[in-house]
Amino acid sequence: MADTRKGAVTLKGGPVDLVGPELKVGDDAPDFTLQGADLSDVTLASSAGKTRIIATVPSLDTPTCHKETKQFNEVAGTLDNVEVLCVSMDLPFGQKRWCGAEGVENVSCLSGHRCTKFGDDYGVTISGGPLDRVLARAIFVISPDNKLTHVEYVSEIADEPNYDAALAAAKG
Repeated sequence: MADTRKGAVTLKGGPVDLVGPELKVGDDAPDFTLQGADLSDVTLASSAGKTRIIATVPSLDTPTCHKETKQFNEVAGTLDNVEVLCVSMDLPFGQKRWCGAEGVENVSCLSGHRCTKFGDDYGVTISGGPLDRVLARAIFVISPDNKLTHVEYVSEIADEPNYDAALAAAKG
């Protein structure tokens, strides 16, 4: 079982525990298997050779997650050889419905609902409280050789990430 980082982030000022390591720039990106909107398995290797921006969010049906995913959707179409993945515990059916209703076509929404392995490996699984097993807000930029080039665990879950820093890392 992965270690728990007590009070690693906050939600509306209250401490939130996260399961898993705090990944750092230079670390190898953990492999994963998540579920796509078409119910297919998606792995890190599915986008091999590209830079990946992985945004983890609690749920697309919350205002900040909604805004963040729409923001990444706007810029994703302008980035060469970059794939933007938004990962939540939302069911693939809900993600597909949300993306269709919001016109999100440049971001791939992926579901980790089957188990907490992705969240545990990336250090974003919330432990305890009302959001137990939901993913905390974080951004990971992964180079084509699967090294982390940017990591941001957003300190207050209700806040947006630093888009500029993530995009700068993705552009290299």
